[in-house]
Amino acid sequence: MRDIGYEINIGLEVHLQLSTKSKAFCPCATRFGAEPNTQTCPVCMGLPGSLPVLNKAALAGAIKAALALNCDIGKKMKFDRKNYYYPDLPKNFQISQYDTPLSHGGFLDIMTTAGAKKIRIKRVHMEEDAGKLFHKKGYSLIDFNRAGTPLLEIVSEPDMSSPEEAHTYLTRLKALLKYLDVSDCNMEEGSLRCDANISLRKKGSARLGTKAELKNMNSFKGVKNALAYEAKRQSSILDDGGRIVQETLLWNADKAVTTSMRSKEEAHDYRYFPEPDLVPFLIEEKMVADIKKTIPELPDARRERFVREYGIPEYDASVLTQERKTADFFEKTVKAGGRPKEVSNWIMGDITAILKEKKLEIDRTRLSPENLARMVGMLNDGAISVKIAKAILPEMLDGGDAPEEIVAKKSLAQISDAGELEGVIAKVLGENKKTVEDYMAGKKNAVIFLVGQAMKATRGKANPGMVNEILRKKLKEKGPGA
Repeated sequence: MRDIGYEINIGLEVHLQLSTKSKAFCPCATRFGAEPNTQTCPVCMGLPGSLPVLNKAALAGAIKAALALNCDIGKKMKFDRKNYYYPDLPKNFQISQYDTPLSHGGFLDIMTTAGAKKIRIKRVHMEEDAGKLFHKKGYSLIDFNRAGTPLLEIVSEPDMSSPEEAHTYLTRLKALLKYLDVSDCNMEEGSLRCDANISLRKKGSARLGTKAELKNMNSFKGVKNALAYEAKRQSSILDDGGRIVQETLLWNADKAVTTSMRSKEEAHDYRYFPEPDLVPFLIEEKMVADIKKTIPELPDARRERFVREYGIPEYDASVLTQERKTADFFEKTVKAGGRPKEVSNWIMGDITAILKEKKLEIDRTRLSPENLARMVGMLNDGAISVKIAKAILPEMLDGGDAPEEIVAKKSLAQISDAGELEGVIAKVLGENKKTVEDYMAGKKNAVIFLVGQAMKATRGKANPGMVNEILRKKLKEKGPGA
C-alpha cells in the first residue's frame, strides 16, 4: 500500500480448530455439518454437576503446533475461566488460558520486499470454541455443536508493518499448520479464524499507538483489505488532529468499510480466574520430546531441499511446498521417473488449473504419480505431443487410467515415423505452392503456416519437432530461405 506517513503495527490472533474426533473437555463428536445441537452433552453445555476432562489428543496437537512455531513449552500450565455473556456461550464463560499458558516466546519467519523478517509469537495457548449463531430476519438461531471444540489461539507480537506482511504471515502459518496435520485450516468451515490488531504511530516513535481490533474477516484477502482500510482511516483521523479510540471493529466486505462493534475489552473485563474443575497440568519433558519426533519436514526446509536436490527454481519450490499434499505428489512423481522441472511445470500449470476448476485437492483425484511420470516420459520420447498430453490429462485425473491406455483407446499416438511424415509434408508443400514461394522469397514466417498445415493433416498427431526438421530440410533442398 502507499506510504501514509505513519508506521503501521499489526498483530494477529489466529484461532485454530484442532482436528480431534472429540471435544476439548468431553467425548462429544466434532464432525462438521451434523444436524444442529446433536453433538452436545452436559459438559459442553455447562449443566450443573458436569466435570470437564482434558482431551489428550488436543494437548498433543497443541504442543506439536507450538514446537513447530519455535515456542518454549511451559513445564506447568493451567486453565482459566474467561467470563463473558454471549448467546452462543452456554456456560457464560470460556475455558481458556491466561497467566500460565501452554507455551510462549516463538517466531515465524516470513519473506518481505526487504528480505527475511522474524515475526515473534507471543504465545500459543489452548481453549474451547463457542457455539455458532445464525442470524435470520427478526430472530437468531444457535447451534451448540461447535461449543467445546478444541481451539488453539496463536498470538503474534505487533511486528507486521503492512497489510501485505500480515497476508504473507497468514499464508506461511497456514502452510505450516497443514503440514503438521493438526487442523484442516478450512476457513469456510470456521477451522481457521483470524482477528487483527492495528495501530499507527509517528515514524521514529518508540511508543505504540492506540490499537483497534478487527473482526469478521473470512479470508486472508479480507484481512489484508480490512487492514489497508483501517490504516487509511486511522491516518486520516491523526492527520486531522483527532484521537484513535480503542475499540472492536467489524469488517463489512460488501461495503469495504469497518464499523464499530464495541469498546475494546481489557483482560480485567473478562474477570479471569483459575478453572476450579481442572487441576494445573505438569507437562513431562518425555511427552514433549516424543511429540517433537513426529514433526515432519516443514515447508522452509523442504523448499530448500527441493532446490538443492532436484535443481528446480526457487519459485517452483516455493509453490510446490505450500501444500504438503502437493509436495508429496511432486516428490513421488519424480521418484517414479519424471523429470523434476517438467513435473513441476505440469503440476503448477494444467493440473492446478483443473483442480481449481473442480475445487479439488490433488489427493482427491485419481491421478497417480506413476501415471504422471509415464505421461512426461511419453512426451520426452516423442510418443505424444504437448497437445495430446493436455487432452488426456483430464481423463487421467478423473478416471485414473494410464496415459498409454488412453492414447491407445483414442488412437492418439504421435506420428514419429520419418517416412510417413515425409509423405505428409510432400503433400502439404504441393498444396501450398504460393506459401512455398513466399518462403523462398525471404518470408521466413511462412514456415509456421506450413507446420500448421502438416499438424492439421495429421489431426495434431505429428511430432512437431520432426515436422519442423523435415519441412526445413525439404525447403532447403528447393533453394535459399532456410
